[in-house]
Amino acid sequence: KKLLHQVPQPQFLAQALTVALYREGSIRAVEIGSLMFASRDLQSGEWNYPALELVRLAIPRRVYTSSHLEYVADVFHSICKQKDRLKGLRITYEPPFLRHFTATLDEIK
Repeated sequence: KKLLHQVPQPQFLAQALTVALYREGSIRAVEIGSLMFASRDLQSGEWNYPALELVRLAIPRRVYTSSHLEYVADVFHSICKQKDRLKGLRITYEPPFLRHFTATLDEIK
């Protein structure tokens, strides 16, 4: 079962989770999902979405302690308790290439 089941894939649910992580606990993560890999079919104009919506947390082993990781788990727990309030995102600007690096998104009201 998806954590953000209420957010449809075209509204970048993995990116919405990375935003929630940053807002709730200043935890930086990266989306590996629709923002990065969705593509438009040139013939039909329809969007093709990846099978998975993932969030990557890079943890250098020599820098962070177990208390840091417990903090991350606590933030995830806090997000899970309020997950139904999280909203999807829409693109307000996207470059022609590599949109996941410089796209501008806005929260859907």
